[in-house]
This record gives sequence, structure tokens and C-alpha cells, in this order.
Amino acid sequence: MEPDHPECPARIQAIEDQLIASGLLHFLDHQIAPQVTREQLLRVHSAAYIDSVFAASPLTGLAHLDGDTAMNPYSLNAALHAAGAAIMAVDMVMQQQAENAFCNIRPPGHHAGRDSAAGFCIFNNIAVAAAHAIEQYGVTRVAIADFDVHHGDGTENIFHDDPRVMLCSTFRHPYYPYCGADSGNDHVVNVPLKAGTSGENFRAEVSRHWMPALANFKPQLVLISAGFDAHREDDMGGLALREADYAWISEELKTCAATYAMGRIVSVLEGGYALHALGRSVTAHIKILSGL
Repeated sequence: MEPDHPECPARIQAIEDQLIASGLLHFLDHQIAPQVTREQLLRVHSAAYIDSVFAASPLTGLAHLDGDTAMNPYSLNAALHAAGAAIMAVDMVMQQQAENAFCNIRPPGHHAGRDSAAGFCIFNNIAVAAAHAIEQYGVTRVAIADFDVHHGDGTENIFHDDPRVMLCSTFRHPYYPYCGADSGNDHVVNVPLKAGTSGENFRAEVSRHWMPALANFKPQLVLISAGFDAHREDDMGGLALREADYAWISEELKTCAATYAMGRIVSVLEGGYALHALGRSVTAHIKILSGL
């Protein structure tokens, strides 16, 4: 993207650098993601939208899908591999090749709706993963936990009327994308947070709203829209979480997965734009998931 754009390649490198510095990277199993197929995308996006993304992909320069979401000549390939990573991760955990997986990918996905790009998101990676688990493996209860600072409005758009998918989302409100506070239902558990919310209050709200809902739902697979832009060092976010809070929510979701889902978790990177905080937070998240 243009210079100083927050959704930049350095995000991926910052995570890998911190995993190296922590000594974790050597102990993790690494995979190279394939491209998602059109059939897999069609489970959550309309044919017209998919066609429009391919048609918009530029040979040079930038092409804007909306005011916040642009493509350069490499973006389409990256987006196809990002969604493909989520597919591959689901395959691995469902086929017992791994207990859990983290997809270190960009662009993010949770703002992409059935017919629209938004908020740096082209294809909805976590929704692609959920639909794949349902269609390929017959899973009837998939939980998506989204702790990004922004509401996963695209994910809600796709699954709002599908009770096979429970979406649990915390997000700053009022804040972009300016929705979610009053659109929930029995399987969409939206928890808006005021600007400046501390980790202590975040934990209290998750414990009060998410965990009872997940216990009642008894998910067979836990997916995580892992956005780290609620960190106190991320000046785009305006919340006050720390690495310890990401470790805590990771532990809570890991316990939920162990209880109901045979430990199966797929976590997919969403936001997080303060590079040092992003690297530290993802490392804390992966340390819990991996048990290292």
C-alpha cells in the first residue's frame, strides 16, 4: 500500500521476529498455505463480489475496493493464500494432524461481508474457515471468538442468520465500523467496550457474556479472529489491553476447546498495527496455544 499504511508487510515480520527472540519459532510446525478455491470462497461470498475483486486487481498501482481497502498487483494473490491458510488449518485440526493452528496472514478478513470489502479486508478468512468446517466435515456448531478492537461486522453479516455458527465479539464502541452494539441474537454475542477499557474490565465482560454462551453452545470447533489492536500501545485502537490479557483469553478459549471441541482451535490474524506490541501479543497467544 502507500507509505505508512498500517496494514503493511512488516506486521508479519514483526511476529516472526518476536517468535525467534522468544525461542518459540524453532519448536513450531510451519506450513505454506495454498490458495483458496473459488468453490470455497462461494460458501461465504457472492459470485458477483468474487468476480469484482478479480476484475479490480491492478497490473500496476493501486485499485480501491472501498475507501479503506486497496489492492496492489500482489494483493489478490496474498488474499487468496490468506483464506487458503484458514482452510488448511481447519483441515489439519479436523484430520488430527495438529491440535491447533495460528495463521500468520494478511490481509485481514473480518470486515469483508458477503458482497463487500471493508477495513483492509478482501475475503473473510475466518468465515471461509467456518464454512469449510461445516461443509467438508459436517460440523454443526462452530464458535468464532473475535477480540479485535473493531467489530467483525463482515463475519456477522455472513452468519447472523446461521445458528450453526456462534460469533462472540468484543470491540470498542462507538468506533469503526460503527455497528454491532444492538444487532446480536442467541448465537451472536456482541460485547461493546468503552474507549480506554482496561484488561481487567475486558476479562470481566468476556467472563460474563462469552463464556456462558460458549458453554451452552458446546462448540465442536473454536475459531479465533485474533486482532491485537486493542493493545494499549496501538494508537489506532483506544483500548488498554496488555500481553497478559491476550494470554488470558487464549487460555480461556483453549479450555473451552478442550472441554467441547477435542482441543481444536484455528486462530487467524486480524488487526494489530503497533509492531512491537503485535509481536509480543501474538507470541503470548501462541505460547498458550502451543503449551510451550
